[in-house]
Parts: sequence; C-alpha cells; structure tokens
Amino acid sequence: MIKQKHVALTLVASLFAIAACSSPSSSDKEGKASGENKKLEVSVSILDRGQVASDEGTYESNRTTKYISEKSGINVKWVPILRTESTKKLNTLIAAGEAPDMMWEFGRDYMATLKEQGAIQPIDEYIEKYSTSYKAYLKAHPELKPYTMFDGKTYMATSARGIDAIANHGMWIRQDWLDKLGLKAPTTMDEMVEVMRAFRDKDPDGNGKNDTLGASFNYNYAGIIQAMYASNKGNWYLDNDKLVYGGLTDRYTDVLAQMKLFFDEGLIDKEYITDKNFQKERQLFVTGKTGIYFASWNIGAEYRELKQNVPASKLVPFEPVSTKYGKFGLYQEPPANRLIVFNKDMKNPEAAIKLLDWWIDKNWFDVRFGTEGTHYKLVNGVPQTIDAEKNKKETIYAPEYAVLDQWSPKPEDFAVMAATDAISQEYAKVQGESLKVAMKNKYRRDIPFNPTFPELSETSTSFGPLADDIETKVITGGAQYSPQWGMEQLRKEWKRLGGDNVDKLAQDWYQNNVKGK
Repeated sequence: MIKQKHVALTLVASLFAIAACSSPSSSDKEGKASGENKKLEVSVSILDRGQVASDEGTYESNRTTKYISEKSGINVKWVPILRTESTKKLNTLIAAGEAPDMMWEFGRDYMATLKEQGAIQPIDEYIEKYSTSYKAYLKAHPELKPYTMFDGKTYMATSARGIDAIANHGMWIRQDWLDKLGLKAPTTMDEMVEVMRAFRDKDPDGNGKNDTLGASFNYNYAGIIQAMYASNKGNWYLDNDKLVYGGLTDRYTDVLAQMKLFFDEGLIDKEYITDKNFQKERQLFVTGKTGIYFASWNIGAEYRELKQNVPASKLVPFEPVSTKYGKFGLYQEPPANRLIVFNKDMKNPEAAIKLLDWWIDKNWFDVRFGTEGTHYKLVNGVPQTIDAEKNKKETIYAPEYAVLDQWSPKPEDFAVMAATDAISQEYAKVQGESLKVAMKNKYRRDIPFNPTFPELSETSTSFGPLADDIETKVITGGAQYSPQWGMEQLRKEWKRLGGDNVDKLAQDWYQNNVKGK
C-alpha cells in the first residue's frame, strides 16, 4: 500500500510538472515562483474544548498541529470551533464565506442541513481519483456506508468508532460521601434526588460549612437527563409506530420538570445558565464540592485533579437511574465516528483526500498518543503513558486532531496504558469499570439515524433557539413557568413553524427508508 501511495504521489508530481509547462496562467506563474513542489494546503475545523495550555500554544498552532504538517507534507490550517457552540459557529463561517475546506461534527442531521443548503459537496470522485489507503479502508468497513451518504452519493468521510468512542456520557458519584452518610448508590430518579439533597444538606465533606451541592456537570448534563427519560432532543422516537421528535414527546415534560426541580431546590449551582464553557461546574467538582458529576464515561483529568485536591475522595461510576418510564442507557454513539465534509468552495480536494489517507494509514496513532519514548512506550502493542503530568499538558488535546482513527481499546488495556504513578493506576481500574458501566444499558435509539429532508432542516433551525428560550424560562423562571406550560409552548411553536407537515414527512420517510427496509 505504501508503494502504491509513492507511485501515486510521483504521478501527481509529474502531472504538475506537465501543467506548469502548458499554460502561462497566473497560478502557473505563482507555481514557478514558489517552486514546482509547492506544499499541498487545506484548512480543517477543530473542536475547541479548552484543553490547550497557554504554554503549549493554541488550537491553531501547537506541537500536534506542527507534527501533522511536518509528517503529512500537507500545510494544514486549523480553524477552532468552540465545542459548546460548534454548529452555530460553523453556520456563521459558512454564511460569511469563511468556512474551512474540511468541516467535521458527529451529527449526521447537521450534515444533512449543510447538504440541503448546498454548503458541501459529494466526494466520491475525489476518493476514487486521489485516495489509496482510505479507499481500501472503506471497502473493509461497508457498515459505515449508510452513514456517509445522501441521495445515493457520498458526502462524508468517516471511520469506525472504537468501543471507547461508542460509549459517551457517564455519571459519577462520591462513594466516600455515600459511605459517610450511610447511603447507597441511587437506582431510581427519586432516590437520586434524595441523595443529592443529602449531599447538599448534611455536610458530606465535614468542614462544618454549608458549601456542598448535589451535583455538577459538563456539557452532557441535559443529554444525560433526557436519556434517562428516553427523550433526547437530538433523536426521533417511535411511539406506537409513530415517529415523534424527542423534544416533543410526553416524556420530555418530565425532563423539564426534573431539571426545574434540581434548579429550584439548589441541588445544582444556579449560575450554570451563564457558565457557557462549564468551567465553574468543573471547578466545583474537582475541588470536592459536589457529590455527583454528570459528564462523560472518561474523565481522567478531572479525576486526577479531584484526587490531588481531596486525596481521600473515592469516585466511582454508576448506572443511569430508572424513571416511571423504565431504565434506559445514557447516550451512546452510532458506529460511524466523526463525519467529515468538504466545503463546496474547497480549492484543493487532493490535499484533503491525501490528509485522510495519511490519517487512516496508522499515522493517527502518533497524532493521538504523542511521541514514543517521550509520551508513551509500547507494552504488548498498547501505549503506556510515561509521565501523566506531562501528558496532561502535552497530549490531552491531541486525540481531537486524529480526525480519522482506528483506535479501539479493551477495558483491561487501561491499566497497561496508564502511567505507573498511584493516581494513574487507580484511575485505570476505575476507567475500565466506567467503560463497562457506560455500555451495560443500551441507549434507546429507535431508528439507526434521524430523518433528513429540507423541511425538517428549515423547521429545526428556526425551532432550536425558540425551544432553548422556552426551556430556560421553565427551568429558571419559578412557578409561573410550569413544565406543562413549557411543553404547550414548544408544541405551539413547532406547529407554527410547519411542524405538522414535518411530522407527516418524517413518518413518510420512516415508512420508505426504515420500516420497509
């Protein structure tokens, strides 16, 4: 495969040389001025999760970005997109004609919207013309094909998720607080509320002050509550064989009621509404002021900081709790990983495809894990961290740049991968258990992926901000804005925006694309 790649690159170089002699265009003159072997260039979006330390650089330029440009031979310009406002930021860049050549997100629905808007383009021709490694990878993973296509054409590049990437959301609880207060880990929503009240009221940290809260969280908070009621806003559900948008199910009224209760009773920090990047929430948790953490199944950095601040803390994962509707798993991803699309105005699709080839052809490994001998050593083929503190600064953000990868660890690998210091080894065991807990209860996904059609994209785009405003009123607005009032308003706005027609078209889509298949 490497030999084929070399031949392909040699052929491309030859074609450039021929082209340079054929026409005195301005681009040819530029090529002659800068040399015939001008470096391929492409711009790529990157999710900014606030993990790049200031002395590491920025999301645009750091040790990982420099490594990619140097080793791939492609000049990659990175365009940071704040994780909590990713689609909003991309929409703004697209509207301004400033979007990067390659954009990626995890949601197929959003990519369908971009396709309907004409912002992205099919990539079959580019893959066929320029790719070697990625083309072979697709043939080896036919299960990914349905997730990459619209209208019979390939619009997205992707790779298969490992089990650690299928697992996503997770819940954690301070076992030492439970033990001190004589409580058991909750198994129902009512029990969880009682535990949170005890964590708020009974001085579980023993400092004699009223300064603890029931829970804190990261950006997964709303999704976790929604999942436990089988009513995620990002999903469509089948209720009596009828397709219903997740944020409009009867169960969603209970989601609003639950989040309102947490807020009204002060079981969570009431300032979270303005904490856009959830840094205060994180700080509350790592300084030992909250007993439950609604977050992700893997929280290595937070775990380490908590142990450093509160050495006696004992943090364990726990399963989603049941509600009156039953027990459902927390959010788990579909088999396709990051979905990568090409801007319709992309200038150099060859560079984009070559970057995909470079990633998938095992280069993702050193992007993700850093430098062998510096950041890790291989133990039975598994990368073992050499210095956890060093990696916390230098490689914690790196996996984001492995936009295509083939990583899929087993729970038992974590102990091998971890550094030998006590905290790292302790977390490795907890991490393996957390992965098992995250996958134990299946997330409710009634259809493999959501319907996509222009009317849905248009209505959803208009409905989203209105829904957010209504829900914020319900959660924070006191008794005058009940969950029932909120649901009435949500359904009213959906209907006003053409929701009845969208519901009908969604049902037709289900009949034609899912039920009949």
